[in-house]
Amino acid sequence: MTNARDDLDTSDERLLETALAARDDATRQSVASRLLGRYQRRVYLWCFRLVRDHERAMDLAQDVLVSAWRNLDSFSGRARFSSWLFAVARNRCLSELRRPLIAFDPEVELEGLRDQGRGPEQELLEKLDEEALLALIRDELAPAEQEALWLRCFEGVPVESITEILDVREASGARAVLQRARRKLRAALRRRRERQMGEG
Repeated sequence: MTNARDDLDTSDERLLETALAARDDATRQSVASRLLGRYQRRVYLWCFRLVRDHERAMDLAQDVLVSAWRNLDSFSGRARFSSWLFAVARNRCLSELRRPLIAFDPEVELEGLRDQGRGPEQELLEKLDEEALLALIRDELAPAEQEALWLRCFEGVPVESITEILDVREASGARAVLQRARRKLRAALRRRRERQMGEG
């Protein structure tokens, strides 16, 4: 019988390997449950960050874990298991929302979007409410740019992991996607400010 200490000392990759190599369903289910159990709370938080509703996030997290269990064989090993699982969660939530969406936390700044000084873009961004910010991001950015920005700014996922999660093929990986997203948002903020000044 495996104790909690053994579980902590066993890597995700080792548990996954054991689950996939299991000859009977009971062993496979037991080992996979240990592996996915490590991520139960994190998956819920990922889902909650997107949908902003406890009950809905609980249901989605359950769906994500069941989907991951059913599709363990599809894990290729090219990324970390946690990155693969996050991609499953992201896809399930975006499918639920029927459109790419970035959850906005007013306590978190968009990395690199605001300068050290209080420039006009920063002042305007601070005036935007959540819906306006989401609309701006949704209207101005391609789906991959929205997802990369959300992963980096709101989830704190390293750029290298974002490259893996989104399967970015560009030479500089997700870094190029994030730079494009920031340029587009800066330009959109400038246009919006100019319109507001013209109307004033």
